[in-house]
Amino acid sequence: MSFVSLPNRLTDSRFSHTDARPAARDRIRQLVWKLAIATLLLMAVGSATRVMNAGLACPDWPLCYGQLVPRQQMNLQVFLEWFHRLDAALIGLLSLWLAAQAWWCRRDVPRWLPWAATGALLLIVVQGGLGGLTVTELLRFDIVTAHLGTAMAFLITLLTIGMCLMPYDSVGTAGSLPIWGSIAAGLVYGQCLLGALVGSRWAAHQCLGMAQLCQVMNSHLLGVVPPTLATLLLVLQVWRTPALHPRLRTLANGAGVLLAFQILLGVVTFRLRLQVEPLTVTHHTLGVTLLAVLVCFSVLGFRDRATAPRPIHHGTAVRSPIDGLPMA
Repeated sequence: MSFVSLPNRLTDSRFSHTDARPAARDRIRQLVWKLAIATLLLMAVGSATRVMNAGLACPDWPLCYGQLVPRQQMNLQVFLEWFHRLDAALIGLLSLWLAAQAWWCRRDVPRWLPWAATGALLLIVVQGGLGGLTVTELLRFDIVTAHLGTAMAFLITLLTIGMCLMPYDSVGTAGSLPIWGSIAAGLVYGQCLLGALVGSRWAAHQCLGMAQLCQVMNSHLLGVVPPTLATLLLVLQVWRTPALHPRLRTLANGAGVLLAFQILLGVVTFRLRLQVEPLTVTHHTLGVTLLAVLVCFSVLGFRDRATAPRPIHHGTAVRSPIDGLPMA
């Protein structure tokens, strides 16, 4: 090797290592978003499985009738439960691949990413265990509710990772909006759990059959008020905030639209006595989608807020961003 060509090789190596950082970051971000979409679809399939009374269509676990593909027993209910498990297994493998990629590329990605990916993997492991318990414990209501709660926590983790990896030009005008977004997201999360509790205990059918509301169903109906008010307050504050980043404004408007459709679907589903399964599944899926939009808004809002200029108090020394020493 000639000494003349050595600087060129070093330069090429340096640039290739620099280019590898955004490439690894983009690759992992794309995988995270694919996982998030697949998780949302998985939750929709899980809702359909519950609504169609297919939760025990496969009486054993993890196989179905002792087979990978129960061809002889296959019908709509068996297919829903079998496909739900298949989709969950694929998401588990992709989560393992995500964690492996994050650790393998740990020098080219943010330090927190491998740990966040590992946390997501642990959540999906817990989720799989709860899925098995829902079958072996014959759809016990607390396990079914925890199963959904863990799935939403896994989705929130993926969305947080994806929004933190997304390129974003902050303008620093979000203020307290991400705090309100987080409050709204937390209330929607709780309302989704109440809805899962209603479905897992068949409270809706019991209460509608008795022509009166029982405690569980009543809690879900009254529980609509706090997340609705929080989301509406967030949307109003966004409209009143000047120079807000367009992405934040779009997410807030999307949350308002989803809220309107969600309330409408809830009323229609209740009036139809939960007899139209596609409406019930759509109602659940829209609720989770609203949660996802609020989480994305909150994470992006906190990123925007972190770049806001901090006021300089009188008598406070301004330090150099380079060496940290007080500037004259």
